Amino acid sequence: MVRSRKTEQPYKAKANIDVLMGQEQPSIEPLLLPIDSISLPDGQPRRYFDPVKMEQLIQSIKTHGVLENLLVRPLPDQENQYELVAGERRYRAAIASGLKEVPVTIRELTPEQALQLALVENLLREDLNPVEETEGILQLLSIRLNMPVAEVPNLLYRMQHEAKGKVAQNVLGNEQGQAIMAVFEELGKLSWESFVSSRLPLLKLPAEILEALQAGKIAYTKAQLIARVKDKEQRQSLLEEAIAADLSLSEIKERVKSLQPPTDTETPQATIQAVTRRITQSKVWENPKKWKQVQTLLKKLEVLITEEDVADKINS
Repeated sequence: MVRSRKTEQPYKAKANIDVLMGQEQPSIEPLLLPIDSISLPDGQPRRYFDPVKMEQLIQSIKTHGVLENLLVRPLPDQENQYELVAGERRYRAAIASGLKEVPVTIRELTPEQALQLALVENLLREDLNPVEETEGILQLLSIRLNMPVAEVPNLLYRMQHEAKGKVAQNVLGNEQGQAIMAVFEELGKLSWESFVSSRLPLLKLPAEILEALQAGKIAYTKAQLIARVKDKEQRQSLLEEAIAADLSLSEIKERVKSLQPPTDTETPQATIQAVTRRITQSKVWENPKKWKQVQTLLKKLEVLITEEDVADKINS
């Protein structure tokens, strides 16, 4: 049973969601639905909710009620049954608060439209963790590009190579490239280039680090550093320490460095060649201050070599 609630203002969807959906929202009188007539979809884009913030929301709902309508769609062939599209935190908090009815806005949506709206609604929030945000953007791109999610990263990496001039342009100038750039412009969170370089690698992180990220226990910049530790036990130990002690980036860098395997197995010739190559690649002579330091070190090296040559001649 749907009941009208005339004492509150109609729900208005966020303008940027309307733009992303390509349509304007009509003004609809808010309605009340029994909470047990609303079910969650199988593929909710959001999986983690901060327990502290959730408890705050529960207390707010107990005091003030649900102030922003849930967005639902009617389930086909199921009378008076609805599927939640947007507002899962409010939905869960309302159940925890013991509410029997919640304010809703009902819209006729296909499953694909509902998923896209749910993704956009989540991606526009500020408290989404980096992993969920990355997965959500990939899902949204999958819908816009009409391709499987698993194929989207390869397309993005190809765009990256084209932008760097490593391969001939094939994606950047076509409809796929334009659709990708449009999604990032509409979301306004980060550029597609930044997403490819800093977010896609997150999905390749070890499972325990991904889990900590999804739970909001650690920043993704710290997580990337910890992932450099190859030994699983050492990595797990460092992860736990970083979370418990709230280690800074510099502190984590020091610990990662100390856990790196020794490189003294390299031959002297290989070491000299590697250092020479790095000096050449860095073009250190273009920085006067650094080049002066290098010249000082080279002079010391020349003195050391000369002393050794003299000693060898005397002994011979």
